[in-house]
Amino acid sequence: MTNSMKDSPTLKSQRYDLSGAIVPVNDLSQQERDAMFALMICYYKTDRNIFDNDLDEKEHVILLRDSLSGEIKGFSTMKRLDLDTVTALFSGDTIIQEDYRHTTVLPQYWAKLAFGTRDRIKELEPERKVYWFLITSGYKTYRYLPVFFREFYPRHDRSTPENAQHIMHKLAKTRYADEYDQSTGIIHLQNATPLRDGVAEIKANRLKNAHVAFFKSINPGHTQGDELVCLTEIDPHNLTRAGRRMVDANI
Repeated sequence: MTNSMKDSPTLKSQRYDLSGAIVPVNDLSQQERDAMFALMICYYKTDRNIFDNDLDEKEHVILLRDSLSGEIKGFSTMKRLDLDTVTALFSGDTIIQEDYRHTTVLPQYWAKLAFGTRDRIKELEPERKVYWFLITSGYKTYRYLPVFFREFYPRHDRSTPENAQHIMHKLAKTRYADEYDQSTGIIHLQNATPLRDGVAEIKANRLKNAHVAFFKSINPGHTQGDELVCLTEIDPHNLTRAGRRMVDANI
């Protein structure tokens, strides 16, 4: 990955006037880190050491700002993991201030970073597969998978293929050791960062959605910060129509 990503054009949401940029973590200023943490603790139960440790081991951050004030309104971090014959892009802390959550800026910049990385890997190693390795304690994050990808795991309507299960187990076990329960696909973090009460509660009407109902059933400890291990291949053929729009966005 190159620093040219940092200079990519910004995208503005017509509704919320939000802009984004992809920034190497090492280029973040102390002021930017402080603002990210201040936003994080509005929605997650965490502390500064946990936040800084997670941020420091990532490589890039998608920063979302109010384009008028310049204030940080959201962010998502990412790290590349190479394992045997596959590569996984691992998402870390992700949050958007509530007033800006209906914009598409975050998924568009995520797609730019993820598919840009995937394309560079494929140029050098055409046979290497690239995956999104996602762990989540929130149903809203899990919902990104069916919205943007055709094949992803785990899911309510089919069993996880053996090969995908092997990759999920290997990635989770390598990163989280005994915190990962292979029998359930759940990571019980010693330093969990659960969502604050009222942020993303699964209300009865939400359970009408099969994906949300499945997430709640497979990760019953999500309110305590238990993380569900998920995997999807980052490949153009694996995109839904909504996913294709994100990748094709002119940013």
